[in-house]
Amino acid sequence: MKRSHYLVSLMIVLSLAFVFTGCAKPPDAEKAAAKTAMDAAVSTGADKYAATDFAAAKSLWDTAESQMTDKKFKEAKQGYIDAKAAFEKAAGGVEAGKKAMTDEANAAVAGLEDAWKNLEASAKKLQKNLKDKKADWDADVKTFAEGLKATKDMIAADPAGAKAKAGELKAITDKWTATFGELAAAPAKGEAPKKK
Repeated sequence: MKRSHYLVSLMIVLSLAFVFTGCAKPPDAEKAAAKTAMDAAVSTGADKYAATDFAAAKSLWDTAESQMTDKKFKEAKQGYIDAKAAFEKAAGGVEAGKKAMTDEANAAVAGLEDAWKNLEASAKKLQKNLKDKKADWDADVKTFAEGLKATKDMIAADPAGAKAKAGELKAITDKWTATFGELAAAPAKGEAPKKK
């Protein structure tokens, strides 16, 4: 009888060991599925066009990775499941984000074109005062024209890049708006000497 009691106890201990070993297994399948979803989200441009959703998904991924390091496999498993769903949501939001970014880039280009027309009109009015800065103006006219064309060409394929390029061109318009403002406030050559 003692022997059967011993065998029953051993079976219970072994069963419990198997149960705990099964629970303590790393969630490799869930991690792989979340990684695949993350890679798919990146390849669709979610990091650019659904940045908020992508950042939230990345945060879930990072938390799950930390839990894996701490051997908290149950929490990590749920973290990877949540990260996978969040990466899929981010990938699903790419088209709407891309359309919004395209609209923003088109609006930025339209604003740049209007600002540049105003600057060209100012340049004509201030030709006499512009002599010292004429070479800089001519160089920026060429740079702006080439940059504007590149930005327009880029909008359909890479609206985020086009928006960034528009920001660079805005720096040129801002620079010349300030320069022409100073030149307009200064007396014309020959009127009175400028004090420095």
